[in-house]
Amino acid sequence: MASVILHKSRKKRLEQGHPWVYKNEIELVEGEPQPGSLVQIYDHRRKFLATGYYNPASQITVRAVSYLPLEKMDVDFFITRFSECLNHRERFVDGDAYRLVYGEADFLPGLIVDRFADVLVVQLLTLGMDQCREAIVEALMKVLGPTAIYERSDVSVREMEGLEQVKGPLYGDAPRYVTILENGLKIKVDIEQGQKTGYFFDQRENRASIEPIMTGWGRRSGIELKEVAEPGEEPKLLPVNSNGKVVTFPYWDGATVLECFSHTGSFTLHACKYGAKKVTCLDISEHAIESARVNVELNGFTDRVEFVVADAFDYLRSQAKGIDERSRRALKEGKVDTSVPMTEGGGRTWDVVILDPPAFAKTRSAVKGACRGYKEINLQGLKLVNEGGYLVTASCSYHMRPDLFLQTIQDAASDAGKILRLVEWRAAGKDHPQILGVDEGHYLKFAIFEVRSKTF
Repeated sequence: MASVILHKSRKKRLEQGHPWVYKNEIELVEGEPQPGSLVQIYDHRRKFLATGYYNPASQITVRAVSYLPLEKMDVDFFITRFSECLNHRERFVDGDAYRLVYGEADFLPGLIVDRFADVLVVQLLTLGMDQCREAIVEALMKVLGPTAIYERSDVSVREMEGLEQVKGPLYGDAPRYVTILENGLKIKVDIEQGQKTGYFFDQRENRASIEPIMTGWGRRSGIELKEVAEPGEEPKLLPVNSNGKVVTFPYWDGATVLECFSHTGSFTLHACKYGAKKVTCLDISEHAIESARVNVELNGFTDRVEFVVADAFDYLRSQAKGIDERSRRALKEGKVDTSVPMTEGGGRTWDVVILDPPAFAKTRSAVKGACRGYKEINLQGLKLVNEGGYLVTASCSYHMRPDLFLQTIQDAASDAGKILRLVEWRAAGKDHPQILGVDEGHYLKFAIFEVRSKTF
């Protein structure tokens, strides 16, 4: 087997668990390794470090797959790895829908496998994994016995490996749509046309974490539980409004919620499940909103959800301008004349605003612009949160480091005149484990803030 000898002066990432070897870290290649083939990795003293697959066309020239000598990545190799992946998910994740293989974090760099019950969706991101396509499919068949395997390798990162983007069936007759359960909710996933592999499993636990902030809002509307005695019946605790009338709407204690960048409406579904009174579900994509609408109908939440197709930045700014105009008119006139239409429009507020945008910084050079984007979206979102309400905000940009993300939100809060109290700070879920030393796997930041004005 060919060998790769590393420079003495390189950073010792490999020894700390990071599986990547960059081109500029290689001092010498011994033998004539074929692109995609396995090589043994040695330090400058010729001490064995790992076995990895080789691609001279990529800046990440070697990706380690084993810290022992390995002759080949065959069916048995993948069966062992996939069995370990399955054991981890069965221990930590309920149900049969999750990320089964998470690349580097599962010691299989360049490979993603998402499980949607008995249908698997695979991404082969590197040359080394692409050449193992048949072995991967056979091993998945033996470990999980799926009815179908579908490939979604239609991602631009393959081009850095000298590969074309491809997608299509690998085994069986995969349906375009599959319905899964997440936290007890039905979700219909488009595995052919949906983003990435069709669904984002990484926020599963984060979506469940919004439960405590979905109820407890009735008192703001003047509704309280009181004993009410109907003729001939024992007194019961019932919700009663400020006029003394019993409230029959079952979600009287629920929050009003705005979800931006909704995709399949997953946060909307969880908000409704946990008791939200009314949810505004917004995305710029009509396809995404239609997906969300289907999922809302599947779960019987239609009467509590409104759908908006719009650019989130524009929508939030429009609502914030309406609030500003109403405030100016109130100061000028003493009160707002509601018979006169507002020129700015908008002006709505919510108890909970949820912001889960796509990655704004896909490269290190994009971080500065991403900070502006994250600050703007959070600034406008903060303006729309009712006093004492909550901002739920996330970033899936790896290059947006946690401290920078928090500082950006702090800057937005300062500009909005708000004080934020952090009540939840989370990362990706348990089916997206993280290896210490592999910072690229620590991409997702998720936070829940209580939002208060300086009025106390």
